[in-house]
Amino acid sequence: FTEALAGDPVSAFGGIVALNRPVDAATAEEMAKIFFECIIAPDFEEEALKRLKKKKNLRLLRAAVGHFQEPFWEVKSVCGGYLVNESDSIKENADQYKVVTDAQPTEQQWADLLFAWKVVKHVKSNAIVLAREQKLLGAGAGQMSRVDSVELAGWKAQKFNHETTGSVLASDAFFPFRDGIDKAAALGVTAIIQPGGSIRDEEVIQAANEHGIAMVFTGIRHFKH
Repeated sequence: FTEALAGDPVSAFGGIVALNRPVDAATAEEMAKIFFECIIAPDFEEEALKRLKKKKNLRLLRAAVGHFQEPFWEVKSVCGGYLVNESDSIKENADQYKVVTDAQPTEQQWADLLFAWKVVKHVKSNAIVLAREQKLLGAGAGQMSRVDSVELAGWKAQKFNHETTGSVLASDAFFPFRDGIDKAAALGVTAIIQPGGSIRDEEVIQAANEHGIAMVFTGIRHFKH
């Protein structure tokens, strides 16, 4: 919990916390120091419940942990009708991802890339995530350009004293230009995961090669508004 919180302790205020394991007393004590609207977990130990129930306006929910991979329909209203599309719940196979650079990701980089790819899926587009040792360092969300999201992710990481040298980067959609790669290199990023599919993919790959960055194409994008 404390490592997840370190990703952005300021924005966590008033947020929702979800866990994939029962909440124990020690974790509950740390959670109680911050104002949260809701905590969702498979279960709560008795002492954890006692501590958290003392918090005003905090909602505690039990929810079974499962893999929600079945696609469903998402509906958005527009003037005169609705837009209906299949949810972004495709089951991905990392074996189908493609390394497109001269540099190959190390075992640790692969672990960090897959972690960052899972996280960036749930960040508002244009979305960039920086991670290292399977921990979030900084997230650049909701920017009008992808290069701005890279800069924001770096700024967030530095704001909370996270070292970005040796980190990996995940992008929810392709890089349209090499500028995002150049910015990532300046932050010390060593590996990047992204969908690919830009008409300038070769330019982007060349930039990664120039900086010695390993780059992985997933062939799947998580871009959303």
